[in-house]
Amino acid sequence: MTTSAHADGRRAVKAVIPAAGLATRFLPATKAVPKELLPVVDRPVLQYIVEEAAAAGIKDVLLVTGRGKTSMVDHFDRRPDVEARLEEKGDYERLAAVRRTSELADIYTCRQGEPLGLGHAVGTAASHIGDAPFAVLLGDEFVEEDKPLLPAMLEVQRRTGGIVLAFMEVKPEETARYGIASVQPSDLGEDIVEVTGLVEKPAPEEAPSNLAVLGRYILPPSIFEAIEKTRPGSGGEIQLTDAMAQLLADGTPVHGIIYRGHRYDTGMPLGYLQAVVELAAKRDDLGPEFMAWLADFVAGGARG
Repeated sequence: MTTSAHADGRRAVKAVIPAAGLATRFLPATKAVPKELLPVVDRPVLQYIVEEAAAAGIKDVLLVTGRGKTSMVDHFDRRPDVEARLEEKGDYERLAAVRRTSELADIYTCRQGEPLGLGHAVGTAASHIGDAPFAVLLGDEFVEEDKPLLPAMLEVQRRTGGIVLAFMEVKPEETARYGIASVQPSDLGEDIVEVTGLVEKPAPEEAPSNLAVLGRYILPPSIFEAIEKTRPGSGGEIQLTDAMAQLLADGTPVHGIIYRGHRYDTGMPLGYLQAVVELAAKRDDLGPEFMAWLADFVAGGARG
């Protein structure tokens, strides 16, 4: 694997999770409860994402939050009263699960006063990140635990010093829902491509490929200066895509890894429900009985 002149061999050890959005699609449920804390079976969405980061060796996580989001931090704090009660009951399995949330990573927060776009949210992390590469994990999607994505992305960034994106292949008729990359072959390994451009939500006949951008980014610290220079774009927001495009134009290497596992997208009600069903079905303790009920329901037997 070749090494870029941009690389200094440092591996990202911090992650930023933008989580300041209003989640209007889930109202009224998200009026008081952050979307990131909606449960997928018995763990909130945000915990799956922090676990994904921790499993890749990232133990420093910054949540970019907004009003009414303090409960996200509380979830990763200790609860001695709950722990004591579980210990008294001898419920050691749940006790371990509760304690684990506070042991996954060091959780920090900063505030995004207004929802001015993903680029703006990432820009608020500059003082916490400093002069080092870092990961950005969007707060409403995660990948299969046994098919991780971040380790390979972190390694490519360490070797190239540039931007590393994650892609999934979509049907041609779905390109208008995603950011789509134009790419060329790379010598960095299987399922790794060199990115030559990004197009936001192109019509199928205009899409340069069928590779859609996932909510995982490994970015160099130079992104912060690019964000500062980025003018508001679509929707009057400061777009991360625009800042990345500027770095690409300035010669920063950009690569993408094509992800072959399953991505759970909880950003829309349908995707959220699908994630709940899929992960419940995989559970040893719930799966068999749940699947039997689900099959009966689909067949019409469970309807009242």
